[in-house]
Amino acid sequence: MAHQSDLIEQDILGYLKQHENKSFLRFITCGSVDDGKSTLIGRLLYDSKMIFEDQLDALESDSKKMGTQGEKIDFALLVDGLAAEREQGITIDVAYRFFSTDKRKFIVADTPGHEQYTRNMATGASTAELAIILVDARHGLMQQTRRHSFIASLLGIRHVVIAINKMDLVGYSEETFDKIEEDYRAFAKDLGFESIVCMPISALEGDNITSKSPNTPWYPGAALLPYLESVNVAAKRQERPFRLPVQWVNRPNLDFRGFSGTIASGSIKVGDEIVVVPSARRSKVKEIVTRDGHLTEAFADMAITLTLEDEIDISRGDIICAGQSPAEQTDQFAAHLLWMHDDALLPGRQYLLKTNNHMVPATITDLKHKIDVNTLDHHSGKTLELNEVGVCNFNTGQPIAFDPYSDNRRTGSFILIDRQTNNTVGAGMIDFSLRRAKNVHWQAMEVNKQERAKAKFQKPAVLWFTGLSGSGKSTIANLVEAKLHDRGRHTYALDGDNVRHGLNKDLGFTDADRVENIRRVGETAKLMVDAGLLVMVSFISPFISERRMARELLGEGEFIEVYISTPLEVCEQRDVKGLYAKARRGEIKNFTGIDSDYEAPQNAELDIDTSKIAAEKAADDIVLWLEEKGYLG
Repeated sequence: MAHQSDLIEQDILGYLKQHENKSFLRFITCGSVDDGKSTLIGRLLYDSKMIFEDQLDALESDSKKMGTQGEKIDFALLVDGLAAEREQGITIDVAYRFFSTDKRKFIVADTPGHEQYTRNMATGASTAELAIILVDARHGLMQQTRRHSFIASLLGIRHVVIAINKMDLVGYSEETFDKIEEDYRAFAKDLGFESIVCMPISALEGDNITSKSPNTPWYPGAALLPYLESVNVAAKRQERPFRLPVQWVNRPNLDFRGFSGTIASGSIKVGDEIVVVPSARRSKVKEIVTRDGHLTEAFADMAITLTLEDEIDISRGDIICAGQSPAEQTDQFAAHLLWMHDDALLPGRQYLLKTNNHMVPATITDLKHKIDVNTLDHHSGKTLELNEVGVCNFNTGQPIAFDPYSDNRRTGSFILIDRQTNNTVGAGMIDFSLRRAKNVHWQAMEVNKQERAKAKFQKPAVLWFTGLSGSGKSTIANLVEAKLHDRGRHTYALDGDNVRHGLNKDLGFTDADRVENIRRVGETAKLMVDAGLLVMVSFISPFISERRMARELLGEGEFIEVYISTPLEVCEQRDVKGLYAKARRGEIKNFTGIDSDYEAPQNAELDIDTSKIAAEKAADDIVLWLEEKGYLG
């Protein structure tokens, strides 16, 4: 099978040693649909003799049944493993393949060309060091060529090969090749690539794949495989400061305590000084332990365990850094974000942000602009849809350690996770910490929340009334406030309609606006609780995520969710304002319960159905509940 097959038979240990010491290259193939990505990888596997005889027999058989090359071998079938891929002749998912030559080992990711699978392409690019971007010589640069080039640049790939494929179909024309190269270099001049190498190839015929082709005597460069064997992509990562994201605290017995992980960048030696972020504690390396024994020095990509000369507190998610070059910390930063989910991004909604081995709650506070990945133009927008890229400001629940993505891909990247479904919804690249994150500090006050509440003889809290329009939220909230006022309690009411005349008059009724509406109200209610008040908040607040966010702004027991669970049909029969009728006629868009979802509370403190109980009785029950729970002193 392989190029070292004789050595395998004669000296297996020698073969393994030779294989172990080879350098390693991860690369992706990308481009527009039908540019020949899968065929190219299949050709590389075939020509490097990384195919078993039974695989070759199956390939020849499959080529006759479902191939697209007539009587010839369809090399794309080696990579397109999904039935849907073979039936349609396209790539859908990312396919990873390993192969090796005498000089190097490779992992190649074959990524989809269709725009709808851009998120899959980004997944493959996130760990790649080089991109082969295929261009059909007959068509020149396509929209997907530009899209994939931008995403490769965004994800930190600095070396690209522009493989101008199907040269056999244009008569190996030098003029065609030169025109495409000129067009691409003009487009890519601002993408930050360190090297752009253009090659005329035919993946199907094998021209300039493993050796120079006689059909392109005018091409002075190397063939593709020799170039991949020699390109140097790892030097800069070794030169960067040492970073070890801690994945596991290794404590097999009382006599050993080590910190395990994979080195993200740089190198470390026994005796080197280190600093731990975020604690800023310092020590020196006592031992470098690996599965194969102790080392005196370790490098990027190696899985190691460090022991230190001092007993200092280090946990999973911390980053062990070079003593003179610690990572930054921030809880507010700007980042590029690729949205990867069918449900749109909603600024103001709280997500989970995972970076390295650490997870924190995070909110997009501002979508500064969206980027047209085909033209690189910037556009304003309130949200990001599937496969769109934007520049956003983030706020995290606690500081994170990071390096700018341009300096370190491992410690500058993150993913966003939906808190309700646990789906990964976005991939981000940190640009820089926001200056205000370092300059704005919480001002300690002489009089605090406890003192204010004590003076009012009550326990401050938010009663958050949620339910459909017409359910009775505002009516009950108003009655509760009146009854509390009669008892001498200090209260305030925030009503959805009233707030939209002032604080939130700039917001509409899209999902993004609804999220921002509740975020502002939650922050306002928090300030009122800090003033020692009992606050009635009456808002439809249709999303679980935003009600959870408002709850988490407050202390334990300070958020009381009151679900007015009156059924839709009852609310619609009431229709005091005539809104449901207008929504049914299509005169009002994004109306909750009609063409916009309402997510009912799952564990509300109080559940009231006004189709079964009068508003006055409901208010009395709520006041009684507050008294029994100790909120009224």
